Amino acid sequence: MPTQSLEFRGQPALALTLPEGGRAVVSLHGAQLLSWTTADGVERIYLSPDALFDGRSAIRGGVPVCWPQFNQRGALPKHGFARNLPWQAVPGKEGQLALALRDDEATRTLWPHAFRLQLTVALAPRQLRVAIDVTNTGGAPMSFALALHSYLRVDDIAQARLEGLRGANRWDAVRDDRHVEMAEALRFDTEFDSVYAAPSGPLKLVQPSGTLQIAQSAGCTETVIWNPGAALSAKLADLPDDGWRHMLCVEAARIDENVLLAPGAQWQAWQQLTVL
Repeated sequence: MPTQSLEFRGQPALALTLPEGGRAVVSLHGAQLLSWTTADGVERIYLSPDALFDGRSAIRGGVPVCWPQFNQRGALPKHGFARNLPWQAVPGKEGQLALALRDDEATRTLWPHAFRLQLTVALAPRQLRVAIDVTNTGGAPMSFALALHSYLRVDDIAQARLEGLRGANRWDAVRDDRHVEMAEALRFDTEFDSVYAAPSGPLKLVQPSGTLQIAQSAGCTETVIWNPGAALSAKLADLPDDGWRHMLCVEAARIDENVLLAPGAQWQAWQQLTVL
Protein backbone atom coordinates (compact mmCIF):
# COMPACT_ATOMS: atom_id res chain seq x y z
CA MET A 1 0.00 0.00 0.00
CA PRO A 2 1.96 3.00 -1.24
CA THR A 3 2.42 6.28 0.65
CA GLN A 4 2.85 9.29 -1.60
CA SER A 5 4.26 12.73 -0.86
CA LEU A 6 2.33 15.56 -2.49
CA GLU A 7 1.33 19.20 -2.25
CA PHE A 8 -2.19 19.94 -1.08
CA ARG A 9 -3.26 23.56 -1.60
CA GLY A 10 0.42 24.46 -1.69
CA GLN A 11 1.37 22.68 1.54
CA PRO A 12 3.22 19.36 2.02
CA ALA A 13 1.04 16.33 2.65
CA LEU A 14 1.06 12.55 2.53
CA ALA A 15 -1.47 10.27 0.86
CA LEU A 16 -2.23 6.63 1.63
CA THR A 17 -4.11 4.65 -1.02
CA LEU A 18 -5.75 1.24 -0.85
CA PRO A 19 -5.53 -1.13 -3.82
CA GLU A 20 -9.35 -1.09 -3.81
CA GLY A 21 -9.33 2.68 -4.26
CA GLY A 22 -9.84 4.20 -0.81
CA ARG A 23 -7.55 7.13 -0.02
CA ALA A 24 -6.55 9.31 2.94
CA VAL A 25 -4.58 12.58 2.79
CA VAL A 26 -2.81 14.04 5.83
CA SER A 27 -1.13 17.44 6.05
CA LEU A 28 2.30 17.68 7.66
CA HIS A 29 1.02 20.91 9.20
CA GLY A 30 -0.68 19.74 12.37
CA ALA A 31 -0.73 16.07 11.24
CA GLN A 32 -4.26 16.90 10.15
CA LEU A 33 -6.34 14.44 8.16
CA LEU A 34 -7.69 16.47 5.22
CA SER A 35 -9.53 13.89 3.16
CA TRP A 36 -10.88 10.36 3.28
CA THR A 37 -12.50 8.99 0.17
CA THR A 38 -13.87 5.46 0.03
CA ALA A 39 -13.55 3.21 -3.01
CA ASP A 40 -16.86 4.53 -4.36
CA GLY A 41 -15.26 7.97 -4.69
CA VAL A 42 -17.35 9.55 -1.91
CA GLU A 43 -15.58 12.11 0.31
CA ARG A 44 -16.35 11.38 3.97
CA ILE A 45 -14.52 14.33 5.59
CA TYR A 46 -15.48 18.01 5.38
CA LEU A 47 -12.74 20.49 4.53
CA SER A 48 -13.72 24.13 4.14
CA PRO A 49 -12.99 25.52 0.67
CA ASP A 50 -12.03 28.74 2.49
CA ALA A 51 -9.59 27.07 4.92
CA LEU A 52 -6.21 28.77 5.31
CA PHE A 53 -3.21 26.83 4.01
CA ASP A 54 -0.35 29.14 4.96
CA GLY A 55 1.68 26.72 7.10
CA ARG A 56 0.93 28.71 10.26
CA SER A 57 -2.82 28.97 10.78
CA ALA A 58 -5.26 26.34 11.95
CA ILE A 59 -6.93 24.52 9.05
CA ARG A 60 -10.74 24.65 9.10
CA GLY A 61 -12.00 21.10 8.56
CA GLY A 62 -10.51 17.64 8.42
CA VAL A 63 -9.45 16.21 11.79
CA PRO A 64 -7.51 18.81 13.80
CA VAL A 65 -5.52 17.51 16.78
CA CYS A 66 -6.49 19.63 19.80
CA TRP A 67 -3.62 19.15 22.30
CA PRO A 68 -2.55 19.74 25.06
CA GLN A 69 -5.53 22.04 25.67
CA PHE A 70 -9.13 21.99 24.45
CA ASN A 71 -10.73 25.21 23.27
CA GLN A 72 -9.94 28.02 25.73
CA ARG A 73 -9.87 25.85 28.85
CA GLY A 74 -6.43 27.03 29.94
CA ALA A 75 -3.69 29.55 29.30
CA LEU A 76 -2.48 28.17 25.95
CA PRO A 77 -3.69 29.31 22.51
CA LYS A 78 -7.14 27.98 21.60
CA HIS A 79 -7.04 24.18 21.17
CA GLY A 80 -3.35 24.09 22.12
CA PHE A 81 -0.41 24.14 19.74
CA ALA A 82 -0.15 20.68 18.12
CA ARG A 83 -2.47 21.59 15.24
CA ASN A 84 -0.33 24.61 14.28
CA LEU A 85 3.11 22.99 14.11
CA PRO A 86 4.93 21.02 11.40
CA TRP A 87 5.10 17.26 12.08
CA GLN A 88 7.57 14.75 10.65
CA ALA A 89 6.70 11.63 8.69
CA VAL A 90 7.90 8.45 10.41
CA PRO A 91 7.82 4.80 9.30
CA GLY A 92 4.41 3.18 9.68
CA LYS A 93 3.12 -0.36 9.44
CA GLU A 94 1.52 -1.76 6.30
CA GLY A 95 -1.72 0.09 5.62
CA GLN A 96 -0.80 2.94 7.93
CA LEU A 97 0.61 6.44 7.71
CA ALA A 98 2.40 7.96 10.72
CA LEU A 99 3.67 11.39 11.75
CA ALA A 100 5.44 12.53 14.91
CA LEU A 101 5.92 15.72 16.90
CA ARG A 102 8.45 16.29 19.69
CA ASP A 103 8.91 19.13 22.11
CA ASP A 104 11.38 21.84 21.18
CA GLU A 105 12.38 25.27 22.41
CA ALA A 106 9.22 26.86 20.97
CA THR A 107 6.81 24.38 22.62
CA ARG A 108 8.65 24.56 25.95
CA THR A 109 8.19 28.33 25.92
CA LEU A 110 4.43 27.69 25.89
CA TRP A 111 4.29 24.46 27.89
CA PRO A 112 7.27 23.26 29.94
CA HIS A 113 7.12 19.52 29.23
CA ALA A 114 9.06 16.98 27.17
CA PHE A 115 6.85 14.80 25.00
CA ARG A 116 6.50 12.81 21.82
CA LEU A 117 3.25 12.59 19.86
CA GLN A 118 2.60 10.09 17.11
CA LEU A 119 -0.47 10.27 14.93
CA THR A 120 -1.31 7.13 12.96
CA VAL A 121 -3.90 6.88 10.20
CA ALA A 122 -4.94 3.30 9.39
CA LEU A 123 -6.96 2.62 6.27
CA ALA A 124 -9.07 -0.42 5.40
CA PRO A 125 -11.94 -0.92 2.95
CA ARG A 126 -14.83 1.34 4.13
CA GLN A 127 -12.98 2.13 7.37
CA LEU A 128 -10.54 4.70 8.74
CA ARG A 129 -8.95 4.95 12.17
CA VAL A 130 -7.07 7.99 13.50
CA ALA A 131 -5.00 7.25 16.60
CA ILE A 132 -2.69 9.43 18.64
CA ASP A 133 -0.08 8.20 21.10
CA VAL A 134 1.20 10.63 23.73
CA THR A 135 4.49 9.77 25.47
CA ASN A 136 5.91 11.67 28.42
CA THR A 137 9.65 11.80 27.66
CA GLY A 138 10.44 14.11 30.57
CA GLY A 139 11.18 13.59 34.24
CA ALA A 140 7.97 15.03 35.72
CA PRO A 141 4.27 14.19 35.34
CA MET A 142 2.36 16.15 32.72
CA SER A 143 -1.33 16.98 32.48
CA PHE A 144 -3.19 17.50 29.21
CA ALA A 145 -6.52 17.44 27.41
CA LEU A 146 -7.10 16.12 23.91
CA ALA A 147 -9.72 16.05 21.17
CA LEU A 148 -9.76 14.62 17.67
CA HIS A 149 -11.93 17.39 16.23
CA SER A 150 -13.39 15.46 13.27
CA TYR A 151 -15.40 17.37 10.66
CA LEU A 152 -17.64 14.81 9.00
CA ARG A 153 -19.14 15.64 5.61
CA VAL A 154 -22.90 15.51 5.20
CA ASP A 155 -24.89 16.06 2.03
CA ASP A 156 -27.47 18.24 3.81
CA ILE A 157 -27.51 18.75 7.58
CA ALA A 158 -31.31 19.08 7.44
CA GLN A 159 -31.51 15.44 6.34
CA ALA A 160 -28.89 14.07 8.75
CA ARG A 161 -29.37 12.67 12.23
CA LEU A 162 -26.97 11.36 14.87
CA GLU A 163 -28.02 8.31 16.86
CA GLY A 164 -26.58 6.76 20.02
CA LEU A 165 -26.47 9.53 22.66
CA ARG A 166 -29.82 8.98 24.37
CA GLY A 167 -29.29 8.68 28.13
CA ALA A 168 -25.88 10.43 28.10
CA ASN A 169 -25.13 13.37 30.39
CA ARG A 170 -24.97 16.53 28.29
CA TRP A 171 -23.60 20.02 28.76
CA ASP A 172 -25.19 22.33 26.22
CA ALA A 173 -22.57 25.05 25.77
CA VAL A 174 -24.90 27.29 23.75
CA ARG A 175 -27.40 27.54 26.63
CA ASP A 176 -25.02 26.61 29.48
CA ASP A 177 -27.44 23.91 30.54
CA ARG A 178 -26.75 20.43 31.93
CA HIS A 179 -29.20 17.58 31.49
CA VAL A 180 -29.57 13.99 30.34
CA GLU A 181 -30.09 13.64 26.60
CA MET A 182 -33.57 12.26 25.94
CA ALA A 183 -33.67 12.39 22.13
CA GLU A 184 -33.40 9.12 20.27
CA ALA A 185 -31.62 10.98 17.49
CA LEU A 186 -30.08 14.46 17.32
CA ARG A 187 -31.05 16.79 14.51
CA PHE A 188 -29.46 20.09 13.58
CA ASP A 189 -31.10 23.29 12.38
CA THR A 190 -29.28 25.94 14.43
CA GLU A 191 -26.01 26.31 16.34
CA PHE A 192 -25.27 23.11 18.27
CA ASP A 193 -22.35 22.84 20.70
CA SER A 194 -22.52 20.15 23.38
CA VAL A 195 -20.19 17.95 25.42
CA TYR A 196 -21.56 14.48 26.15
CA ALA A 197 -20.34 11.78 28.48
CA ALA A 198 -19.10 9.26 25.94
CA PRO A 199 -21.60 6.45 25.31
CA SER A 200 -20.59 2.82 25.70
CA GLY A 201 -21.31 1.99 22.05
CA PRO A 202 -20.66 3.57 18.66
CA LEU A 203 -22.71 6.44 17.26
CA LYS A 204 -24.37 6.41 13.85
CA LEU A 205 -24.51 9.39 11.52
CA VAL A 206 -27.50 8.60 9.30
CA GLN A 207 -28.37 10.39 6.07
CA PRO A 208 -30.19 9.37 2.88
CA SER A 209 -26.91 8.47 1.13
CA GLY A 210 -25.85 6.03 3.87
CA THR A 211 -24.73 5.54 7.46
CA LEU A 212 -21.37 6.20 9.09
CA GLN A 213 -20.54 4.42 12.36
CA ILE A 214 -18.35 6.40 14.77
CA ALA A 215 -16.45 4.67 17.59
CA GLN A 216 -13.84 5.99 20.02
CA SER A 217 -11.35 4.69 22.58
CA ALA A 218 -12.44 4.23 26.19
CA GLY A 219 -9.87 6.78 27.35
CA CYS A 220 -11.83 9.46 25.48
CA THR A 221 -14.43 10.00 28.17
CA GLU A 222 -16.33 12.72 26.28
CA THR A 223 -17.86 13.15 22.83
CA VAL A 224 -18.22 16.70 21.52
CA ILE A 225 -20.88 17.50 18.92
CA TRP A 226 -20.63 20.81 17.07
CA ASN A 227 -22.31 22.53 14.17
CA PRO A 228 -21.98 26.33 13.90
CA GLY A 229 -25.42 26.95 12.40
CA ALA A 230 -26.16 29.73 9.91
CA ALA A 231 -25.40 32.79 12.07
CA LEU A 232 -21.98 31.66 13.32
CA SER A 233 -21.03 30.16 9.97
CA ALA A 234 -21.54 33.59 8.39
CA LYS A 235 -19.10 35.11 10.92
CA LEU A 236 -16.27 32.62 10.34
CA ALA A 237 -13.95 33.96 7.65
CA ASP A 238 -12.56 30.52 6.79
CA LEU A 239 -15.97 28.86 6.38
CA PRO A 240 -18.52 29.56 3.62
CA ASP A 241 -21.82 31.00 4.78
CA ASP A 242 -23.50 27.70 3.92
CA GLY A 243 -20.64 25.56 5.25
CA TRP A 244 -22.68 24.51 8.26
CA ARG A 245 -25.08 22.67 5.96
CA HIS A 246 -22.38 20.23 4.84
CA MET A 247 -20.56 19.34 8.07
CA LEU A 248 -20.98 17.91 11.53
CA CYS A 249 -18.18 17.70 14.07
CA VAL A 250 -18.23 14.50 16.14
CA GLU A 251 -15.15 14.61 18.34
CA ALA A 252 -13.46 11.94 20.43
CA ALA A 253 -12.32 13.89 23.49
CA ARG A 254 -10.76 13.81 26.91
CA ILE A 255 -11.51 17.30 28.21
CA ASP A 256 -13.51 17.31 31.45
CA GLU A 257 -10.69 15.71 33.45
CA ASN A 258 -7.14 15.96 32.13
CA VAL A 259 -4.91 12.96 31.59
CA LEU A 260 -2.09 12.90 34.15
CA LEU A 261 0.80 11.06 32.52
CA ALA A 262 3.78 9.83 34.54
CA PRO A 263 7.36 10.13 33.25
CA GLY A 264 8.01 7.49 30.61
CA ALA A 265 4.34 6.56 30.33
CA GLN A 266 2.24 6.49 27.16
CA TRP A 267 -1.46 7.15 26.53
CA GLN A 268 -3.48 6.55 23.37
CA ALA A 269 -6.72 7.94 21.96
CA TRP A 270 -8.47 6.93 18.75
CA GLN A 271 -11.56 7.43 16.65
CA GLN A 272 -12.74 4.91 14.07
CA LEU A 273 -15.10 5.66 11.18
CA THR A 274 -16.84 2.81 9.33
CA VAL A 275 -19.20 3.09 6.37
CA LEU A 276 -22.04 0.64 6.98
